[in-house]
Amino acid sequence: MNRLRRRLLQGTGTLLAAACALPRALHAAPLQWPNKPVRLIVVYPPGGVSDGMARVLAEPLARSLGVPVLIENRPGAGGSLGMDALARSTPDGSTLAFSAISPLTLHPLLARVPYDPMRAFVPVASVMRTPVLVVGTPAFTGRGFGELIAQARRQPGAVRWATSGVATIGHLVLAQVRVQSGTDITHIPYQGGGPQLNDALSGQFEVLSTNVAAQQLQYIEGGRFQALAVGAPARIEALPTVPTLAELGFEKANRDSLFGIFAPARTPGAVVQMLNAEINRVLESDAVRSRLRAAYNLPAGGSTEAFAHEIAIDRRRNRDLVAGDRSQFD
Repeated sequence: MNRLRRRLLQGTGTLLAAACALPRALHAAPLQWPNKPVRLIVVYPPGGVSDGMARVLAEPLARSLGVPVLIENRPGAGGSLGMDALARSTPDGSTLAFSAISPLTLHPLLARVPYDPMRAFVPVASVMRTPVLVVGTPAFTGRGFGELIAQARRQPGAVRWATSGVATIGHLVLAQVRVQSGTDITHIPYQGGGPQLNDALSGQFEVLSTNVAAQQLQYIEGGRFQALAVGAPARIEALPTVPTLAELGFEKANRDSLFGIFAPARTPGAVVQMLNAEINRVLESDAVRSRLRAAYNLPAGGSTEAFAHEIAIDRRRNRDLVAGDRSQFD
């Protein structure tokens, strides 16, 4: 068993053991929490889809906990800067983070990060799944995904594909497309989903992979973007004529984003268990579910154990991709 696989299995065991130990902590001393405002670090810039949905979650969670839930945006490095801030926080339940799982399951496979992705955090609860939308900007003169691939083959490196950052889900989709199609497509990483839209509209690159959102759909309806594909289990209701990447023959690129709430390692188990219960209760409300769906997100939820298990599966899948062709992420 090689070192990477042994470390992966050890880390998976750590996540699952931490999650399974939570119920035992409920029998500890009486819980004096929350007794001050909760800081929710959003690892993405203000104004994006992820930031908006974190705020949707924070409002009812604050009412449920009885203390303010204060949003703090810490964007950069594909979410790793915000997760580093979480790892350095006091593990008393007063600091949490809202993030996709990629800063734990992909970014550490590609670059050195200042935290241990398998031991620095406790997965509290999954919140939502977000489909990935691949669009052509005004700089793309072809029609459809097939013509995009054809152009990339004719002109190696000429097609520029923007994502919200290195080691994000959009970057992962691009890497899988490049591997399977054997094309040279130039990656243009941004610091988050919001800042790249202006450049996309002005045609600074040909292709953009982003979360499905109302604003992007408006640009598609107005003819400023061309919808090329979606990463989702099935076609999405808002774009019924747009095929999934799996339908186009790119099954491994057909990925969506899983977002959730994390706490620092050593956060008391009783606190994590209470947070999991409150987040699941919030996600079950009709108001929150309707707002999630209105933003084209699918509510998630479930136990801490289930969330830890999904993280472990995603890490294994990403490890196999990176081991197969590390150059796709250079």
